[in-house]
Amino acid sequence: MDNEKEKETLTEEELTEEAAEETAEETAEEEAQEEAEAQEEVQESPEEKLQKELDEQKDKYLRLMAEYDNFRKRSAKERLELSETAKGSAISEILPVLDNFERALQTETEDEAYKSGVEMIFKQFGDALAKLGVEVIDPTGQEFDPNIANAVNQIEDENLGENVVAQTFQKGYKVGGKVIRYAMVVVANP
Repeated sequence: MDNEKEKETLTEEELTEEAAEETAEETAEEEAQEEAEAQEEVQESPEEKLQKELDEQKDKYLRLMAEYDNFRKRSAKERLELSETAKGSAISEILPVLDNFERALQTETEDEAYKSGVEMIFKQFGDALAKLGVEVIDPTGQEFDPNIANAVNQIEDENLGENVVAQTFQKGYKVGGKVIRYAMVVVANP
């Protein structure tokens, strides 16, 4: 049995020695590779060093230009959105005045000069809003679209199709594709 223990001990010692030799070889190879890389760096000509430095600076410059371009585009988009929001907010405050002008036009009067004056003011007001990019939403006769109108009432009407706007109580308005006031409508045959 002692012989068997000696063999096992020798085998373990041999394995330990082999592992130590492999580790020493790997370490020597890594050191040789590092030395070769260091020598290559030392052997680089000044032109190669300058070219490498130029490439690094060019890369930094291109990245900086891309970041600036993205910032400029993002800022322009934010300014446009802010401008449209402010314009929509201001126009929504003026819309009740426009509604009152429409009501004044529908009122009967015997004074034709007065009526034509109100019509001219209403037309001028409408033209000014059109120049600002304000679009009128009047969905009467069209299929009901909840994205542009609020249904405040429903009726049954054989003459109209299913889910069609029968009447518009209050026109809606949008600026730049964004609804600033939804139309108030009556929907037929929902």
